[in-house]
Amino acid sequence: MKVLLAHGYFLHEDAKERALMRPYPPLGLLYIAGHLRDAGHEVLVHDSTFGTLEGLFQQLRAERPGCLGLYVNLMTRANIVRILKRVRQDPVLRSLPIVLGGPETRAHAERFLRHGADACVVGEGERTMAELVHAFEAGRTALEGIDGAVWRDAQGTVHHNAEREKLKDLTGLSLPARDLIDMRAYLEAWRGRHGYSAINVSTMRGCPYTCRWCSRGVYGLSYRRRPVEQVLDELADIQQRYAPDRIWFVDDVFTVNHRWLQEFADGLEERGLRINYECITRADRMNDAVIDLLKRSGCVQVWVGAESGSQAVIDAMDRRVDVQRVRDMIKAARAAGIGTGTFIMLGYPGEREADILRTVEHLKESAPDVFTITVAYPIAGTELHAQVEADLERPLPWELGSDRELDFPRAYRKPYYGHAVRFVVNEVEWHKAARTGRRTSVRALRHRLRALSGRAGMLLWRSLSS
Repeated sequence: MKVLLAHGYFLHEDAKERALMRPYPPLGLLYIAGHLRDAGHEVLVHDSTFGTLEGLFQQLRAERPGCLGLYVNLMTRANIVRILKRVRQDPVLRSLPIVLGGPETRAHAERFLRHGADACVVGEGERTMAELVHAFEAGRTALEGIDGAVWRDAQGTVHHNAEREKLKDLTGLSLPARDLIDMRAYLEAWRGRHGYSAINVSTMRGCPYTCRWCSRGVYGLSYRRRPVEQVLDELADIQQRYAPDRIWFVDDVFTVNHRWLQEFADGLEERGLRINYECITRADRMNDAVIDLLKRSGCVQVWVGAESGSQAVIDAMDRRVDVQRVRDMIKAARAAGIGTGTFIMLGYPGEREADILRTVEHLKESAPDVFTITVAYPIAGTELHAQVEADLERPLPWELGSDRELDFPRAYRKPYYGHAVRFVVNEVEWHKAARTGRRTSVRALRHRLRALSGRAGMLLWRSLSS
């Protein structure tokens, strides 16, 4: 069967992402494509990142696939609903079987079915998608017996099939079909904006930790690692085909298994493979030996999760990490010559202004090279969402928005957090400038003024919130 896969993310619609210009290929979709192709199907991928909605429908009409597979995540829900609606209204395409997969389907499968999907894949997608395609190829409309599928029959009844058992051994996993998209477009976008190119790679599935705000809709609470030799083979192939300047390992906790990391570093040296890479990890899975392995294996940037500088907030998140250890590991990595980054989240339930001020001091002391900051939002299916669900505020209809717009009562009123973000970012940047002797530069003075403005806004809205 001819299968067309797409993901519904259009870079031209996202001003913030265009400003950042850090696009990565749709890795999950390319894993599905590789698996279906290895199973004997003709697979096409419409990579919409640099395309348009019209371009997708032109390809659908030209190719007339037997099945359309759409990946849907938090960012693309509204676009996927648009695509479903348009397909069902198109006189040529309206009977086309459509399957959805990705992190959004676990919590929202029935809604997607109501908007026109024939089936949703819940959990790990390769085998479920292959069985669904086989069923459509055989002319089946009843999809019972296909584990991991949620579907609606001709009478409109929704069926939740049994959960798909996760792959225990990733050895036989098909490689992502990167050749089915224009990889050069990504490399050129990166190089044009940042001066270097980057490609994403996955070495593991799942995460064994229990952070209450984190979605585990696809791989669940698990940890499964690809064999080192297979990862090295993939990296060698990527170097030969695309020669990227940097690899971004998308794994949730890259250093979770120290023996694997040792074998990885040794394998790179034995093969003479030289790579530069970025990764994410946790402070409790770092030590001096791990930092040495990261350095040896080519790590140029390590992101150490923290989310807050307040131990009380970290404990409320069930992060299970000590905030001082986070600071120590950021400093140790930086001392070893590895670039450092961290993540900050404001507005978590129970957080007070004193906790935000502790976060500022945490960032000043640990001094990561970069950090990202966001205001907490509850993703459906997470413990955080369950905690605040009774008081959720949804400014947009489900099909037009995402969980990013969801709000809930916090310690202070909503405008407070915009000022808090402004304060944290600029206070830390001002401190960095002062520490490096640039206190009187125009840039530093701008940060100082913005920090004072943000702090004033916090004080105003704190008083209005009481």
